[in-house]
Amino acid sequence: MNLRPYRPDDCPALAALFYDTVHTVNCGDYSADQCDAWADGMVDLAAWNRSFLEHTTYVAEQDGQIVGFGDISRDGYLDRLYVHARFQRQGIATALCDALESAVKGRPIETHASITARPFFTARGYRTITEQQVVRHGVKLTNFVMRKP
Repeated sequence: MNLRPYRPDDCPALAALFYDTVHTVNCGDYSADQCDAWADGMVDLAAWNRSFLEHTTYVAEQDGQIVGFGDISRDGYLDRLYVHARFQRQGIATALCDALESAVKGRPIETHASITARPFFTARGYRTITEQQVVRHGVKLTNFVMRKP
């Protein structure tokens, strides 16, 4: 597995990986309606590209295939962290998270973790600050504001 910086031509593949991951991995913790609201397949690629370029963004590749990605803002907000369904539990999220956390070393880090991701972040020393209900397309989704000092 290789980690590398994001390139703008990655954006469509990252959007597809996001959609597929939500609908295959997160579906164990969220209903089909919730997954459809979370990842409706209509990502604004220009907005995502801008966000990825403004943040520190890493892409994980294995044998030339993108298998994960993550991004963090300069002020320590870990925005996205997704790993392809067939590559779960192989250390990819850990490697991405290690790189992202190192990019803002010395700053507290905050993320809004899904039900699925919460145990991963807890194991990394993040504390749950609050449970929240986020509404997307009129559908409520539970996630957790988590911080790592």
